[in-house]
Amino acid sequence: MKLRLLTVGMVCCVIAFLAGCDKIADILQMKKPQIKEKTAVTAPMVKGTVIAKVNNTPITLEDLNQEIDAENAMVSRDKPEAKITTRDQTISYLKDRLIRRTLLYQEALSMGLDRKDAIIEALEKTRQDLLVVELVREEAEKIDVTSKEIEDYYNTYKEQLKEPEERQIREIMVSSEPEAKEILIQLLQGADFATLAKEKSKAPSAKDGGDLGYIKKGTKPVQYDTVAFADSLEVGKISNIFKGSDGNYYVLKLEGRRGGQQKSLTELWEDIKRGLTFLKQEQKIEDLIGKLSREAKIEVYEGQIK
Repeated sequence: MKLRLLTVGMVCCVIAFLAGCDKIADILQMKKPQIKEKTAVTAPMVKGTVIAKVNNTPITLEDLNQEIDAENAMVSRDKPEAKITTRDQTISYLKDRLIRRTLLYQEALSMGLDRKDAIIEALEKTRQDLLVVELVREEAEKIDVTSKEIEDYYNTYKEQLKEPEERQIREIMVSSEPEAKEILIQLLQGADFATLAKEKSKAPSAKDGGDLGYIKKGTKPVQYDTVAFADSLEVGKISNIFKGSDGNYYVLKLEGRRGGQQKSLTELWEDIKRGLTFLKQEQKIEDLIGKLSREAKIEVYEGQIK
């Protein structure tokens, strides 16, 4: 199925201009013209429900459905109306795309275009790509992640798997330590933090009463983060004065906190499984390439690369 969709995508652009041409229904209704003799097209083995034939070439329902799936997958999310969803649209797609493409394909064969060197080389490269994709897919399918591996990963990285904590911080920034101390004294005596921030702070946040909103750890310099996310700083409390990496002096107030909860193993089970599966698949392919490289005779002529 994936290989089929890949092939469909490679020809999609080539046939797109056909949609604006006269409908194939009109061609089918015309009197049959005199045509030159062409090389007979051998009918392939049919697997599925035949819904049309072009000369001796069948088109199956399965072919049609797969191509429509590929077409719909390329439709932008903000234009769902462009998807092919009705029976009439499906029949139109069959006539306007698949049958037209088959006619052109048969004509190309009758002209011997499949024997052109450029076409043969392109087909061989495509064949290589498809075979590599299929090999990787088959090797990846052999990967299994055990329950113990998932549990061990969870227990090892439990802390890192927490929801990131966010804290709502207000700040007052001044250029000297004496000024910062005077502000801290006023705050400890009951002055309103937001009011002092608007009056005294030299930070851009002053206009908002020093309010930075909710921030995550790592978005500020280390000195700042250490104070803002200290376990000892409780909601509604004010920090001590500290000197930032920019040379200014700060006082912070914690207004609120959210996140930081530990997710259960059950909640994270599928995410961990997907992640471990991907890592093991990557490692398996790397191991396979390493083995093949050791067994192969590989010659690289770097001097010829200009």
